[in-house]
Formats: sequence, C-alpha cells, structure tokens
Amino acid sequence: MNDYIIRGTAANDQVRFFAAYTKDVVETARQKHNTSPVATAALGRLLTAGAMMGSMCKNDSDVITLQIQCSGPIGGLTVTADSKANVKGYVNNPDVMLPPSKEGKLDVGKALDLGVLTVIKDIGLKEPYSGQTHLVSGEIAEDLTYYFAASEQIPTSVALGVLMNKDNTVRQAGGFIIQLMPFAEDATIDKLEENLKNVTSVTELLDHGCTPEGLLEALLGNLGIEVLDTLPTQFHCNCSKERVEKAVASVGREDLQAMIDDGEDIEVKCDFCNSTYKYTVDELKEILKESNEEE
Repeated sequence: MNDYIIRGTAANDQVRFFAAYTKDVVETARQKHNTSPVATAALGRLLTAGAMMGSMCKNDSDVITLQIQCSGPIGGLTVTADSKANVKGYVNNPDVMLPPSKEGKLDVGKALDLGVLTVIKDIGLKEPYSGQTHLVSGEIAEDLTYYFAASEQIPTSVALGVLMNKDNTVRQAGGFIIQLMPFAEDATIDKLEENLKNVTSVTELLDHGCTPEGLLEALLGNLGIEVLDTLPTQFHCNCSKERVEKAVASVGREDLQAMIDDGEDIEVKCDFCNSTYKYTVDELKEILKESNEEE
C-alpha cells in the first residue's frame, strides 16, 4: 500500500476528518537520519501529523511547521509540510535510547518529557501565524489534541502511531485527525465519543490490514462518511545547492572571509534530509563577492 491521505466530512458536514497511511514516509526518515526506535516513533508521529495538517492548507504556497522544544533526551523535533502533503523533518538527538514504557511500548513521552509545541503557518500573510501550547504528555497525539482545543478552539481527536519491526525498520505508520464543526449537534458528539472509545490502537488496526478508509469506517461509519479526496504523501526535501548557498551567504562577510582564509573546501549538511553540499574556496569567494555587491 502506497502512502496517502484521505479527507472528507461526516454527519452532514458536522465533522471533518483526515486519515493517513505513512509507512514509507516514516521509513524514509528513519533511513535518512539513522534514528533509534524511539526517535523513529516520535519523528514518525510528528511527520504523520504534519502531512495531514499540511493537507488542511488551502493555497499551493502554504507551509506548516511543527516544532517541539523539550527537556527530554530527544532534545526536540521539527517537521515541515506543504499543502500537497510533502513532508520532511528531523530530531535533535536521533540516537536516543530508552527502556520500554510500563506497557512495553516505545516510551516517546519519556523521550520528550516537558516542553512546548509550536505550530507555525506560513499562509502568505505579512507575518506567519504562530500558536504555542505546553506538552501535556509528550505522546504527540495528545499534545496536538490539546493544541487544537487551546490554540485554535477546535474540538479535535488526534491519533498517531508507528509500529516497528524487530530489525528496527518501520512496520506500520499512520493516524487520523477528526474535528467537530461549531454547529455539531449533541447527538453527533455523543456518537463520535462512543466510537472513539472502541478504537484502541491505530497501528493495531493498520497491522490487521486496515486502510485509512477502514479506520474512518470504524470511527465514523454510523455518521455517514463523505470522502472528498485522496492525495499521496511523501517524505520530500526541497533543498538544493542554490538554496543552501543562501544559508552560507547569511553567516556574514567576516565569517565567509575566515572560511576563505582557511583555504579549505567546506561541507554543509541539510538538517531535514542529511544531504551534503560542498563549496570550494573559489565558490566561497564568489558568494562573498555577490554579498558585497548586494550591500
């Protein structure tokens, strides 16, 4: 099954939903960053959420960034997605290792511990919109549920899951975001709450062959589902030598001159995908020259 997201409504537009299958997205991230199992689970959950939240954007140029700063050993995570559900991300400490939780699962909550979740939406306004909430559990899905309620005032249920194989590759990954519209009736809310109680684990359902459509059937089947569209999602980084060159130029003329004086080629690594770009001393001289001309 290829990675994809479905979007739609239920209960005569009283509910909107997003459901995703993201096994390849998460496995690609694991390979690019060589993440430990608990880092893979944490990053995979945030990538899955980012892809779905990116697909909520209305304009092609919109970009959403999810950033977690935390006191736990993982150090923090950053994920960026666009409206086409292209998503990329990284963790500050990809090597973090922790014993399993009491339930025998990867302890993402302990890896993050206390911290802050920031959601930045760049939707073409003069300044990006930014909302921030404290982490409530570090489990990411609960933290995003709280973010939607506190920062955007939208009653939301978020579920995210990553299941690993014994060889530490990704076995399953996916999730859903279900939101109540302001005009949702009490009967609809009651039915949805009852349905949510019966879904214990996203990854368990996926591992039994459940698709995103199947997930939604379990959650919203008795409320009348209307799937509006399906879109592919992928781990995609849009870095290039030209883009990274701008970052090199931004270090300032003094630092550029110091690099040139060292007489050594430099390598710059993209945080999001670990691609490396080499700049020769002559290229650094050209970057400095262009910086001087722009002054």
